[in-house]
Amino acid sequence: MQKSMIRLLSVADCISITNAIFGFLAILFLVSEIIPAELRLRVSFSFILLALLTDGLDGIVARRLGKSDLGEYLESMADMTSLAIAPAVFIYFIYLEVVSCCVYRHVYLLFALVLFLAFAIIRLASFHIMKKDKFFVGLPASASTLILLIISYFNVEFIFILPAVIIIGAAMASNIPFTKPGLKINGIAAVLILLTLVFDKAFFGFAPILLLTAIGFYSIGGAIYLSKKSLKI
Repeated sequence: MQKSMIRLLSVADCISITNAIFGFLAILFLVSEIIPAELRLRVSFSFILLALLTDGLDGIVARRLGKSDLGEYLESMADMTSLAIAPAVFIYFIYLEVVSCCVYRHVYLLFALVLFLAFAIIRLASFHIMKKDKFFVGLPASASTLILLIISYFNVEFIFILPAVIIIGAAMASNIPFTKPGLKINGIAAVLILLTLVFDKAFFGFAPILLLTAIGFYSIGGAIYLSKKSLKI
């Protein structure tokens, strides 16, 4: 007798589904007009951060408890919701008031977000095909999401957010190698995400700024390190 679809799932798959649910909830809260706008953004921001935590957790659980045949597909589908669609919608809502006055600004923002989404789709669809043992090909979707999420949450000037969205999106789908962080670095990132969840913008926004600095250092420093290493070889 053929197995039911539910029985095909592993523990790691359930965590991946939770990742997608967090991304979906992040979008739902943004469009819930019965909630004050500032609270909507805070809750949506928190759900995307929770999705990022579960995105890292499913890989750890899969290595410890094993993965199913659905694992790779589920992970990519979940990441599409939480690390591509939800951040794009979040950025749109952050800058909706800024672009509402001018049609051309609205078009620019939509163009940048559509490009970002297209790059994210390409990356997530090809991730398992182009996966390497020692490094990532292209900027990881998690790092891209964190960078754009934090800078938009701090309302970076509109003129800067457009090139940032396009450049970071293009970096995801590029052939640039990025180092694979070890367990300790991932642990530090998880702690910084938890601190950001707890403190939000309190104390001059130290937690999200520290998280953004760490991700920026990883993104730029890791790429430079691998480039120099390959030149030596």
